[in-house]
Amino acid sequence: MPGRIVRRGAALGLGAVWWWAVLRLTLTSDAGVLEGAVAASGWGLSVLPVHCVAKQRAEGAVATGRWGRAWREWRGGR
Repeated sequence: MPGRIVRRGAALGLGAVWWWAVLRLTLTSDAGVLEGAVAASGWGLSVLPVHCVAKQRAEGAVATGRWGRAWREWRGGR
C-alpha cells in the first residue's frame, strides 16, 4: 500500500511539473530553457513503450526470425 501511494504521488507531482512547463511555454514570453527541457523530457517519456509484454505472452506476436526469412526468400527470387 505505501508503495502505491508513493508511485501515485510521484506521478501526480511530475505531471504537475510537466504541465507547469508546458503552460509556461505556451502562455508566457519569458519561458526559458528549463521549461523547454522539462516539457521535452516529459513528452519523450510518454512515447516510451511502458506497456510491454513478453513476446511469448503477446497476442498476435510474430515469430522470431520471420522477417529475416521473408527477406532472404524475397532476395533469392530476384
